[in-house]
Amino acid sequence: MGQAFDAVIIGAGHNGLVTAAYLARAGKKVLVVERRERIGGIALTEEFAPGFKASVGPDLVGLLLPQIVRDLDLSQNGLEILKPDPAVFLPTIEGESLAIWQDENRTIDEIGRHSEADADAYPRFAGLVDRLTAFARPLLSKNAPRPESKKAGDLLDFLGLGWNLRQLGKQTLYQALRIPPMSVSDFLDEWFESEPLKACLAAQGLVGCSVGPRSFGTATIFLYHQLGEPGWPLTSWGLPKGGMGSVSEALAKAAEKHGVRIRTEAPVSRILITNGRACGVVLENGEEIQARSVVSGTDPKTTFLRLVDPIHVGTDYLKKIERIRYRGVTAKLMLALRELPHFACRSGMDPAEQHGGVIQIGSNIDYLERAYDDAKYRRPSERPYLQVVLPSLADASMAPPGQHVMSVTMQYAPYQLDEGDWSGRKESLAENIIETLSTYAPNLPNAILHRKILTPQDYEDIYGQPEGSFHHGELNIDQLYFMRPVSGWARYRTPIIGLYLCGSGTHPGGGVSGACGFNASRQILKDWNRSVASS
Repeated sequence: MGQAFDAVIIGAGHNGLVTAAYLARAGKKVLVVERRERIGGIALTEEFAPGFKASVGPDLVGLLLPQIVRDLDLSQNGLEILKPDPAVFLPTIEGESLAIWQDENRTIDEIGRHSEADADAYPRFAGLVDRLTAFARPLLSKNAPRPESKKAGDLLDFLGLGWNLRQLGKQTLYQALRIPPMSVSDFLDEWFESEPLKACLAAQGLVGCSVGPRSFGTATIFLYHQLGEPGWPLTSWGLPKGGMGSVSEALAKAAEKHGVRIRTEAPVSRILITNGRACGVVLENGEEIQARSVVSGTDPKTTFLRLVDPIHVGTDYLKKIERIRYRGVTAKLMLALRELPHFACRSGMDPAEQHGGVIQIGSNIDYLERAYDDAKYRRPSERPYLQVVLPSLADASMAPPGQHVMSVTMQYAPYQLDEGDWSGRKESLAENIIETLSTYAPNLPNAILHRKILTPQDYEDIYGQPEGSFHHGELNIDQLYFMRPVSGWARYRTPIIGLYLCGSGTHPGGGVSGACGFNASRQILKDWNRSVASS
């Protein structure tokens, strides 16, 4: 049977759609097969109650590569990003609060209410973060180097990386080498004394990972989440109008304009491999689809432990895949509200000052560490760290007139539990989240009309996120850059010729950036062009 497609892509998550769009833009014939009835993976908006919609995974986008937005005309395909203000609002149990505003002077004034020393230090801290992220940002859209290789091209990659490091200057280079292994708590302790400010920043080193603020390497995760557009920490993240599903829909429209065919309700049962080369897929209904290459947008473990016969892969590689840590710890509570929550710490003030961006529950480092302590012993946090977004305040399409949606991302809800399973603990988890929130916003329980809770088990069973891991593998320092997904295989290729990875389990990692798909498409086209040139 002849090859029907140049590439068949498994999974219509945002990275799979980016890969498909770029391959088709280069004139290739591309098919995307998606097991669910809808595209997007967890970059998806769902109606969870009549008239109420929310993002089922992340609420905010801040890492989406500008070149993807530009190349694929995403704004012309319906994507609009709203900038919340304040970017972050943090109430404390003592009745205080902290807001991080888009306006730098207003942010400094707000920080100064808690500590004049911190207000003085913050611009210098922001400047350091800006210099470090300016160096790291281009690495998002470049292949990771290959330290094990002795090829001239790979050695040049390392020399180029070293040269760029030297351009940082002596002091910034020192910080670039010193900070990444640090805990985010230790990093922030060097700069600030105010607990609300430290907690507000530290939370960015915990997103989606089974770590606490005092864990090794969380300073790297903090910096990773500042790699969006240049600006002060926490201010580059935006709210996609229509929810995160609008990102996937814009990507799908762009891909289809370039000729990509997308099939939903088409689950793959296995990848076809002949003479050591991937040559297509077999769907669960028995249909075979032939292709020059197969590109998997699923996570590495699913790809190699479920879709590929192990006879085709070496033992050493499989062992590396098996050792990837996923450890999902994220739950999501969607609430339909008859009225906005009223936070007691800012009673009587303009509602926009407490509802605009991310509302963070977890106002000191000890609170965040204790929340993680529960998860270490496979228990849901008794007092969880919460990120709350009210998308309907800026986007009226998310709720009926006069009513609102509250989207609550909760950490820590460990995938593996010490007792029982998630089917029997979902409602108690929802109750605990609501009780925690009501400590700060007493009117919340009576404002709730409907609710829906998603646990790590739901993310695995419904949305195909193994162990509930949004990132397809933790973003810890030993699972990043040339070690992602595993050492020796960070360039989207696999030991099977013609089989590539493009999901969040590859470099640079999780978050709705599209970088994994962007980089994978370039590697695939490069390999194809090399193959044509040598034939």
